[in-house]
Amino acid sequence: MEHLTVAERNARNARLSSYADRPLAFLLSYIRRHPVSHTIVLASVFAAVMCALASQYAIKHLIDVLGMGRDHPGPLWGAFAILVGLIAADNLLWRIGGWVAAHAFVHVTGDLRRDLFQYLTGHSPTYFSERQPGTIASRITATSNAVYTSENTMAWNVLPPCIAVIGAIVMIVTVNPVMAGSLLLCSGVLAVVLFKLAGRGSSRHHNFATKAAAVDGELVDVIGNMGLVRAFGMTFREQRRFGETVKAEMDARQQSLLYLERLRLLHAVITALLSAGLLGWALWLWTQGRATSGDIVLTSSLGFTILHGTRDLAVALVDVTQHIARLAEAVKTLLQPHGMPDREDAVPLVAHGGRVDFEGVTFAYPRRKPILDQFDLHIEAGQRVGLVGKSGAGKSTVLALLQRFYDTQGGSIRIDGQDIGAITQDSLRHTIALVPQDIALFHRTVYENIAYGRPEATREEVHAAAREARCTDFIEAMPDGFDTIVGDRGVKLSGGQRQRIAIARAILKNAPILLLDEATSALDSASEEAIQQALDRLMVGRTVIAIAHRLSTLQHFDRIIVMSAGKVIDDGTPEALRNRPGIYRDLLTKQHGKALLPHSGGRKIDEHVA
Repeated sequence: MEHLTVAERNARNARLSSYADRPLAFLLSYIRRHPVSHTIVLASVFAAVMCALASQYAIKHLIDVLGMGRDHPGPLWGAFAILVGLIAADNLLWRIGGWVAAHAFVHVTGDLRRDLFQYLTGHSPTYFSERQPGTIASRITATSNAVYTSENTMAWNVLPPCIAVIGAIVMIVTVNPVMAGSLLLCSGVLAVVLFKLAGRGSSRHHNFATKAAAVDGELVDVIGNMGLVRAFGMTFREQRRFGETVKAEMDARQQSLLYLERLRLLHAVITALLSAGLLGWALWLWTQGRATSGDIVLTSSLGFTILHGTRDLAVALVDVTQHIARLAEAVKTLLQPHGMPDREDAVPLVAHGGRVDFEGVTFAYPRRKPILDQFDLHIEAGQRVGLVGKSGAGKSTVLALLQRFYDTQGGSIRIDGQDIGAITQDSLRHTIALVPQDIALFHRTVYENIAYGRPEATREEVHAAAREARCTDFIEAMPDGFDTIVGDRGVKLSGGQRQRIAIARAILKNAPILLLDEATSALDSASEEAIQQALDRLMVGRTVIAIAHRLSTLQHFDRIIVMSAGKVIDDGTPEALRNRPGIYRDLLTKQHGKALLPHSGGRKIDEHVA
């Protein structure tokens, strides 16, 4: 995807999203990517079934030769050779088809999962905030499994009986056209009736697919919050809750499977009656002298092939219906149109220092009142600006909008004069380094998590960033040093260690704009002092926007922006705001950190804002 233009990428995503309500077309689009291998599978299946049918004719021929008596041994061994050859070819062709399918079908699932993951990563944050991660992941797996199972079922359970039924009817014509016509009519009616009945059960299959995804989502959600579960003593409650979710899935699955079994029972009864009728018909023809012993064997075996073929076909189609239902449910969820695609004419951002301008910005989260209304803020390149205000003032929203995690409903945001709505999102985020409050780490090594800021960095540069962020001491104390796995979301690290890893990652990225969202909130006093020194060096020559409850971290900033109800209500240097009444000065009097207020006579007082 990286080598594609914005227009090509958008067209590709639009093509994928067009399959949201067309699961069969979605499946065929991946089959068409491997035409040669799928053609080989199709041809081998067709040839193998024809060999199986021909072998039944060869048996008829062998029986007729035997009926000529021992005085004619010549044709006997020829008939034997033909039969053996057809049986051998039948088995060999199945193996060829299976060998090629083992490669082709796996490639299809690989292509599919890669494309779905690429498409999934293009969704807006709103899409992910409204869905459980486990549910989304399970749907990618469900889609892959449904496609693989559908291909296998079509290749080995749908095509063979189709070919066998048609071929058998053609061969029976040579014996008795009336019998062939009757079998064709019965088989057609039976297949249509069963397929129609199978379609009526699709709602049960869709319900099961939804319940199965809910189980996966619930499981991942609880495992990801196991610390919270134990902290509140909710282990047994979660067990009961999960048991109820599993029971709902089991009930839905039973409804789906029982419906299939009713169809299979109906077909079994009809097939038994038709088989008996067919055999009786063939024997009657023999008593009339209108059929040889070989004809009886051929007609009976081909008749059974037709009737059993319709049974296998009906059962296979029912199974495919169930898998297509799960595929449809997953595809519909995953391939929803992207909420914030790049514009067709989007160009890469060209940074010239990092000037930031919010001009008349209005923004509201979905189904909520506007949190920013005609918001204006101008930050010169290289300035250090702190955002201060009570919870809900809109500080984090400002950072989110600058990274274009959401689109504004009005106004514009510009970086170095370029509207961020008109530039590619990747280039925008390459220009910004973030140290968040809630540190996100992968279940990978310490080295990989730091290098995530700039994957092409050398090992020396990664180590240098770690030293700058004061990470080296605790990293070297780990069992495998930089190669230590940090666990899910960094669970093996303390809060302060995670924040230092995030700071090292931002140092390594070396972006012109730096966003700090409570970057030192999880550090003790000794660590905070060391990290603050690293941050001071990191901030040199960069545009910095910081949210901090510990106001001591903002004392050397160029400006403090005080926000309330989504508006800027005060703006000035830390010294100026400290010397005049207002929210900033009120916050200083309530904090637990250290700041010098003009009325304190130089005495340091608490400065932490809860």
